[in-house]
Amino acid sequence: MEIQKGGYLSINQAAHQFSKPSPKSIEQEQHENLAFREILYRKSLETESKGLKFSKHAATRLADRGISLSDEQMLRLESGAWKAKQKGIKDSLMIMDSLAFIVNIPNQTVVTAIDSTKSEDQIFTNINGAVIC
Repeated sequence: MEIQKGGYLSINQAAHQFSKPSPKSIEQEQHENLAFREILYRKSLETESKGLKFSKHAATRLADRGISLSDEQMLRLESGAWKAKQKGIKDSLMIMDSLAFIVNIPNQTVVTAIDSTKSEDQIFTNINGAVIC
């Protein structure tokens, strides 16, 4: 590139320099899109959910039934709640592994928890959506 007298680019040189997008490989673009999507998802979980709460009833059910959730399971449950919110679900049945949860999505509250392998009554009412986590 040749610089004109006075240290300035000509209009043609500047137009040519700034009209070319920097070459990115398809892999770089996919990585950037994935990274952005992951960052957006994590931030939305932080700002929107601040973690699920468990009602007193749900906490009692978990304790009575000997159910404890790992960090990975909690993340899956929160992710399912976020997806349910995006779909406009208000009260969701969330199925994860051998567990079932009823979650009030607007309040981000787990209402009850059931171990589906030990439960005789497997009828769920007052839900308007289901998520498999």
